[in-house]
Amino acid sequence: MLGPLMLDVRGTALTDDDRTRLAHPLVGGVILFARNYENPAQLAQLTAEIRALKSPPLLIAADQEGGRVQRFRDGFTRLPPMRILGRIYDARPHQAKTLAREAGYVMAAELRAHGVDLSFAPVLDLDCGVSSVIGDRAFHHAPQAVIELSHALMLGMKDAGMAACGKHFPGHGHIAADSHVAIPVDERDYADIALNDLLPFRALIDMGLAAVMPAHVIYPKADAAPAGFSRFWLQRVLRGELNFQGMIFSDDLTMEGAAVAGDITARALAALEAGCDMALICNRPDLADEVLGRLDFEWSAASRARLARLHGEPHALSMTQLREQAAYARARHAIAALGLESGDLALGADPTDYCGKTA
Repeated sequence: MLGPLMLDVRGTALTDDDRTRLAHPLVGGVILFARNYENPAQLAQLTAEIRALKSPPLLIAADQEGGRVQRFRDGFTRLPPMRILGRIYDARPHQAKTLAREAGYVMAAELRAHGVDLSFAPVLDLDCGVSSVIGDRAFHHAPQAVIELSHALMLGMKDAGMAACGKHFPGHGHIAADSHVAIPVDERDYADIALNDLLPFRALIDMGLAAVMPAHVIYPKADAAPAGFSRFWLQRVLRGELNFQGMIFSDDLTMEGAAVAGDITARALAALEAGCDMALICNRPDLADEVLGRLDFEWSAASRARLARLHGEPHALSMTQLREQAAYARARHAIAALGLESGDLALGADPTDYCGKTA
């Protein structure tokens, strides 16, 4: 039986404690981190063991965006920070979109070959030159550029049989504070956010985006609760105004930005009651155990159906089969030509605060 919680595991192989947690009926997914990766063969064995624990199987996810947020590196293609694609877009938009699709395909195909269902990507935040935690993870400061590049990345993921998850709704790029260690507050009016940050989410949802992750950010002129605990943002705006029918994942509930909702069980319940389909509890097995022992929540049939649609398409190509594919070889060659391994790519200066000034 699957449930509304996504947990992590301790190391490169499952422990008895991991198995006990993941077998709990409240658990529906697993997120993997760099500590869970040693080499490709080990990762494939780990995901196979996780998948065998339940039927239907647990959803297996990771953050494999590219740049500094790429959990699996040795044995995987080094993916660019998305800002690189944004810089290329300024001079050669068609080339940038082609590269974005190829990056999405390589990222997703390699993950699927190792048993990972979902990467929490793309980042749809605007690159405002303010947020250190977002920074070069964002494509661009201009919403239209973000729309075009993220859509191309999403299409590449789809080519490999993987759904996409846009984050961090309704936009984290305008905030300097890092929600991992602080409680960020965005003082802008709703109209300002809607005319800028919401545009990529609106467009990608219309284009078939399957999942969204909200930000641990408070937008006090819209609602007093952080977006991930806000019925206003999740029900009225995301489900209502934007007509989003896909999966809503909370961000990690152990982050400082989630502390306003109370203890860990209160956080999980608040996120789920606000409209999240699945709540993430990462890097704190003691807190995961606390929630498993205390949470009382009836998971809806709609959430179960949304989760089922996120599992990677069956019969994914193995790495041996992938290496025989001309499309995979071509995409890897295009990514290698960016000079990421040698550090030859010139990025120029970081952007200043463009957000709200350039449409």
